[in-house]
Amino acid sequence: MELWLWAIIIILAMIIMALLVKIRILQKAAEEIENAFADRLITDTNTLIDISSRDKYMRNLANAVNVQLRKLRTERHRFQQGDTELKNAVTNISHDLRTPLTAICGYLDLLEQEETSEAVERYIEVIRNRAEILTQLTEELFRYSVILSSETNMVREPIAINGVLEESIAAFYTALNERNITPNIQIPENKVIRNLDRSALSRVFSNLLNNAMKYSDGDLDITLSEEGEIIFTNTASGLNEVQIGKLFDRFYTVEAARKSTGLVLGIARTLIEQMNGTISASYKNNRLSICIFL
Repeated sequence: MELWLWAIIIILAMIIMALLVKIRILQKAAEEIENAFADRLITDTNTLIDISSRDKYMRNLANAVNVQLRKLRTERHRFQQGDTELKNAVTNISHDLRTPLTAICGYLDLLEQEETSEAVERYIEVIRNRAEILTQLTEELFRYSVILSSETNMVREPIAINGVLEESIAAFYTALNERNITPNIQIPENKVIRNLDRSALSRVFSNLLNNAMKYSDGDLDITLSEEGEIIFTNTASGLNEVQIGKLFDRFYTVEAARKSTGLVLGIARTLIEQMNGTISASYKNNRLSICIFL
């Protein structure tokens, strides 16, 4: 009886050992599939997932994953091609619009030199305003397409955010003064150093200052913390929560800024994200705050 009992124990032990080995083999195969899948997601390659295990179920799983990877790669190429075509189309359209717009503005200049009735003068003023808006849109479309295509060309280097921010504010001093806006600036004495593209950061600050001039009721607070947080805050009674949620959407404009193309903050967001930063907007007690963290 004891021999039978020992025999059963030994058989059970062998079965358990076999199961443990099988589980380990399956676990290793699953890890190989997981690691290979993660690698294929970030690299554009035709190499399929291959595993060392001969287990038919795990090999079937690997084959199923390969099928999905092929579909994903095809869709990625379609997206990249469409994205490239869109960028090229935007660039070409903005470029092609420049010449006729320049001609329209030139003829408007000539018309203004002629004797015209008050009604014609009003019509000319309306046409000029619309032409200026279209010209601004064309220029920003061109800049936006260039920015979308230049992520890999960013020159990242250690720069002091303090200095770039101060230079940007100084460049807008006259324009802010003309709108009776005196910014309240709080910048730490210690340099806030980050690896960023100086030109891109300067463009972001310029866009935010432009935005402040459009929406501000006459005030502007600009703060920079040593942690790399930059906040632009101003009173903007003409906005609401719904509009704030769409401020970074391309081509979205609010009634308070009819001459805006809707690209200013969209460009700022694109540049900040390309530099691995974040940008957000909030609205409380008629105060608009745009926060950047780098």
